[in-house]
Amino acid sequence: MELPRKSPDSTALKTQYRIRANKLSYKLSSQIDDCNWLHHWKTTSVRGYILRNVSCEARPGEIMAIAGPSGAGKTTLLETLAGIIPPGRVSGQVLVNEQPMNARCFRRLSGYVTQEEVLFPLLTVEETLMYSARLRLRGEFQASAALRVQALLKELGLENVANVRIGSESNRGISGGEKRRVSIGVDLVHDPPVLLIDEPTSGLDSASALHVVLLLKSMATKQGKTIVLTIHQPGFRILELFDQILLLSNGTVLHQGSLDLLEQHLRFAGHSVPRHVNVLEFAVEVTETLVIDTEESETEGNVTEQDYEEIRRNPNIRNLREAKICYPNGRFKEILILAQRFSTIISRTNQLFLARIIQAMLAGIVLGTVFMNAANDPNKHKLQTQIGFFAFSLTFLLASTTEGLPIFLQERRILMRETSKGYYRISSYVISNTLVFIPFLLIVALLYSTPVYFLVGLRRETDGFIYFLLVVWMAFLMSNSFVVCFSALVPNFIMGTSIIAGLMGSFFLFSGYFIAKQDIPDYWIFMHYLSLFKYPFECFVINEYGGGRGKKKCLELIEGDCFMYGEEFLMQQGLEESKKWSNLGVMLSFILGYRFLCFLILWYRSQRTRF
Repeated sequence: MELPRKSPDSTALKTQYRIRANKLSYKLSSQIDDCNWLHHWKTTSVRGYILRNVSCEARPGEIMAIAGPSGAGKTTLLETLAGIIPPGRVSGQVLVNEQPMNARCFRRLSGYVTQEEVLFPLLTVEETLMYSARLRLRGEFQASAALRVQALLKELGLENVANVRIGSESNRGISGGEKRRVSIGVDLVHDPPVLLIDEPTSGLDSASALHVVLLLKSMATKQGKTIVLTIHQPGFRILELFDQILLLSNGTVLHQGSLDLLEQHLRFAGHSVPRHVNVLEFAVEVTETLVIDTEESETEGNVTEQDYEEIRRNPNIRNLREAKICYPNGRFKEILILAQRFSTIISRTNQLFLARIIQAMLAGIVLGTVFMNAANDPNKHKLQTQIGFFAFSLTFLLASTTEGLPIFLQERRILMRETSKGYYRISSYVISNTLVFIPFLLIVALLYSTPVYFLVGLRRETDGFIYFLLVVWMAFLMSNSFVVCFSALVPNFIMGTSIIAGLMGSFFLFSGYFIAKQDIPDYWIFMHYLSLFKYPFECFVINEYGGGRGKKKCLELIEGDCFMYGEEFLMQQGLEESKKWSNLGVMLSFILGYRFLCFLILWYRSQRTRF
């Protein structure tokens, strides 16, 4: 088989990047409580800075390890170098090939792996890498995406678990070390020239940790990547693989250079490294006693004429701004890939897919048998029973979609991470999510409507059943859009369920079923028009008691005489036949409105998020 003429692994096309930090300082003054301003004023000079006057340099073909005790500022420095923390919050400069960093562009071409694995638990290892490749590789490399994934599986040592699901705490999948390698692989599919990793060995046994670092060392030396990572208490064998060690303490650089230079630094400071303790581990223990050479710290970040000459002569070291950064795929292809991924996840979510289908069928049968023939015995009690059926039916329809909240919240974390790196547009995600739920909820609506409509004995006309099915479907979509919107807004599952349940209860209260519209106080009337219950409830009533046969339907029979027909009941409720379709239009506007509001919230969050 003939391979593509170009591939993302082609060494001839690689661009190398040198990252240099110049006197970075980062201070969390905005998070100080106003009541505690005096204490903060007294301690700012000691504890207020996370980073203080940090200068360092990461070069192509090398691994720079950022080490230090807990709270030293390791992750903050890594996020600053990765362009995650907005430049406006940091004083100093981050230079990429001696040009000020364009954070948005840099995030798209680099790879940044967080300490916490943010992966879809229901996708397999191969699927996870494949979807990442399809979203990140540009059109010319799409044909080789499968080849790239297979090569990456082999390189990461994941071939034996390629078809195993990632798994979660409740559903066992691959091991912690394998998850770590998958997380790295997700950011390697587009072959980034720069890779930044937060604690790549955290939570791993010594063998798995060594395997991960050996893999990174191979990428640095053989592929010329610039690799920066944070590390906590590495072993002897891992420590020897690092080209540079940046030692931090209280946000200040104590050392940058090789392991041998660090040992010399310790001896110069009067320390003797114990025999069974490695140099870095001992250095972390005695950081408070190390002397900082301030003159060296001020000059070590300065670029020399020799550096400029190397950049000028080396064609592989280019200005980041030369590359035109755009989305890898067109909008239609983004929507298609995201819809395929979300469909796979939904189909494997038993609690949402299978349970939802069974729930709809059982609810239709149970409600149908409870309210059986409620529409066929015209007396006063039966009319109340029919209206009660419509109200309870809507309670089930609108309240049953909140179970999708955990999935939406999990997707939001991954969405923020992927969109910050330029995988795809947020609008593509919202559209694909909507398109996936349209047929799924149609199936659920059909399984519910078919038994309940005929068991209850609603009007036996084809157009009546089709309209009833349409209203049920629209109610499902409306509720789903409502939940999706608030899943983009709320911070966690508990807050989300509380807010959604409270609002759903309010919508039911002001729908016109418990209290008539004319009896609602003027200052609450807006809730009547915002109620998700109002419009489908009116549609059910008009569909049953309107139309040609509905108007002639006797609803209350007293001593053999018909006391009320369907037309009179609609007039009594202030309902007109025209509302049968205008209400569907309002429901459609709710669906589109909540989806658009979801897009705006996600877009706003993506502008402020750190991931």
